[in-house]
Amino acid sequence: MKNRVIIALAFLISTLTFAQKKELKAVEKAIKSNNYSEAKAGLNQLEGMLSGLDAKTKSQYNFLKAQSFYANGAGSNTDIDTALESLSQVTEGYQVEVAELKQNMINNLLTKGNEAYEKNEYAIASNNFERAYRVSTKDTVYLYYAAATAVNLQDFDRALILYKELKNLGYTGIEKQYFATSIETQKEELFQNKNLRDLSVKAKTHIKPEDRKSESKKSEIVKNIALIYVSKDDNDNALAAMKDAREESPDDINLLLSEANIYYKMGNTEEFKNLLQLATTKDPNNAELQYNLGVIAAESDHPEEAMSYYKKAIEIDANYINAYINSAALVLNKEQALIEEMNGLGTSKKDDLRYDELRKMRQDVYKEAVPYLEKALEIDPKNISAAKTLHNIYGVTGEKAKHDAMQKIVDALEAESN
Repeated sequence: MKNRVIIALAFLISTLTFAQKKELKAVEKAIKSNNYSEAKAGLNQLEGMLSGLDAKTKSQYNFLKAQSFYANGAGSNTDIDTALESLSQVTEGYQVEVAELKQNMINNLLTKGNEAYEKNEYAIASNNFERAYRVSTKDTVYLYYAAATAVNLQDFDRALILYKELKNLGYTGIEKQYFATSIETQKEELFQNKNLRDLSVKAKTHIKPEDRKSESKKSEIVKNIALIYVSKDDNDNALAAMKDAREESPDDINLLLSEANIYYKMGNTEEFKNLLQLATTKDPNNAELQYNLGVIAAESDHPEEAMSYYKKAIEIDANYINAYINSAALVLNKEQALIEEMNGLGTSKKDDLRYDELRKMRQDVYKEAVPYLEKALEIDPKNISAAKTLHNIYGVTGEKAKHDAMQKIVDALEAESN
C-alpha cells in the first residue's frame, strides 16, 4: 500500500512538471510570435507554482519573463525594470541568451535616450541612460550621462543621488583616446577606436597617430555635488564636497573659485577674499580675479586697495569694462563727503574760502572719473549708464560742447532701449 501511494505521488509530481514545461513552451512560442500579452498570461498561470520548480526551470521561467516584459524594446519603463529584475534571477544556463538580451536592451535604451536628448526631453533621456547602466553596471559612463542630463533638466535632487553614486563607485571617466592628423586638412582628429585610427593611417589619409587619456571627470562630479548642495542652501555639505574635490585636483583654479563662491553666498567675504588671493597666485594673469578682489575691497570699505586691484585688471585686459566702471564709481564716491562738508558750512569769510576749496576738489573728482567713463563708453558705445554719468559731469564742470554731444548720445540710447 505504501509503495502504491509513493508511486501515485511521484506520478502526480511528474504530471505537474510536464504541465509546467508545456506551459513554458507555449510562452516561448508566444514570444517568438511577438505576442507578449499572451506570453505574460501564460507566465501568470505558472507564478503560483514557482516554489515547486527546480533551479533550471526557474531560470527558464525568469528568462522568458524578462523577454515578455521587455517586449523587444516596446515595454514601458516599469516593464523594463521588471525585465531587469527577472534577468537577475536567471542562475542556471542562458548565459549567451542573457548577454544578447542585455546588449539588445542597452542598445535600445541608448537609442531612446539619445533621441530624447536631441529633442531636449531630458527626463526621458536621463531615465533611459540610467536604465542602460542598470543593465550593465560595468558601463558607468551611462550613469554619468544620466546624472549630467538630470542637471540639464534641473532635477537636482535626482542628479545629486546619481552623482553621489558615481563618486562612491570611484568613477573617473578616464578613457583612452585615439588621434591622428588628416593629411588633407592638416588638423588633428579624434577616432572612435584604435582600429579605425590605425586603418586611416595605413590608408595614408592620416599621419602622426597618438594615444592619449581623456581628463578625469572626478573633480567635475564632486564640484557638481557641491554646487547642488549650494543650490539647496546646504552649505556645510557643499564645503565638505568642495574639500574633497580640491584634494583630488589641488591645482584646479575652477574648483578654487567654486569654493570661494560658496563662501561668498554664505556671506563670508573674508574667506572669499582669501581664496581669491590664493587663486591669483595660481593664475596671476586673470583679470576677473583681480576685478573680484577689487569688488570685495570696495565692499569692505578699502577704496585704495580696491583701486589697486581694478588697475591690475585693466593692466591684464585693457578692455575689461567693469574695471573702468567700478574705478569711476570709486572716484565719484569721494564726492559725498565733500558735499556733506559744503552743506555744513556757514556764511563766514573762512567758510566761503573753504567752500571754494571744496568746490575745486569736487571738480577734480569729476575730472579724475571722466577718463574711466570715457574708456568704458569707447569699449561699449551702448553703455547708457556711463553716458548718463558723463552727461551729468560735463554739465557740472561747464563743458557745454561735451555736454550737448553727450545729450544726443543719451537721447539716442534711450530711444533705442524704448
